[in-house]
Amino acid sequence: MATTTTSPPPQPQSSSPSSPSFPFPREYFFPAFFTRQTNITIHHAQLTKWSALILAYARHHRLFRITISAAAESDLFYNRGIDRRLSPPDIREVLDFMRKDGRAEFLRPGESNGAADASSSAAAAGGDVVFLYWRKPEEWAALVEAFVEETAQKGSVLTVYELTEGENTRGTEFHGMDNQVLMKALNILVKRGKAQIFGSEDSLGVKFF
Repeated sequence: MATTTTSPPPQPQSSSPSSPSFPFPREYFFPAFFTRQTNITIHHAQLTKWSALILAYARHHRLFRITISAAAESDLFYNRGIDRRLSPPDIREVLDFMRKDGRAEFLRPGESNGAADASSSAAAAGGDVVFLYWRKPEEWAALVEAFVEETAQKGSVLTVYELTEGENTRGTEFHGMDNQVLMKALNILVKRGKAQIFGSEDSLGVKFF
């Protein structure tokens, strides 16, 4: 978040071959955007803009989770054109800001089963893997429920694999999504009495009501 009103330098093409088409916002080309601002109001605006950028980037590339240590070197957090990067502690602070808004969820250190860390202090201090909710689990649940309704599959049993990789879901937003994020959405439907999950971890089935 820049503290001056000077024009940003020319916007170079991203050096990452995986994301040349992502339209970075103008703030991304200000060096001050990568430096933690000391003014509380400006810093809050900075966190808000970083949150919006991360979610837009994740949606564009269909990223459902990031590993902080690896992401720190990505073009999302490292603008090589102006040689500025967001430090890992600052990345963690932005992600914890997103967590409080329901847009990110930390995994506990060493945990891989999708259980999230509900503690603010633990989430801020530990965990390298973070779910990114450019759609919240409730929103994914609504999309899955709408798909089941539109395709007349109430009462049917679908596997998790069919939902994420099956031919019938091609063209839907949840095709190819992270299985753990999908499970969070499905569990919301279970709690609402709209679905039942059964089977082993490797071959989970879902019956919709």
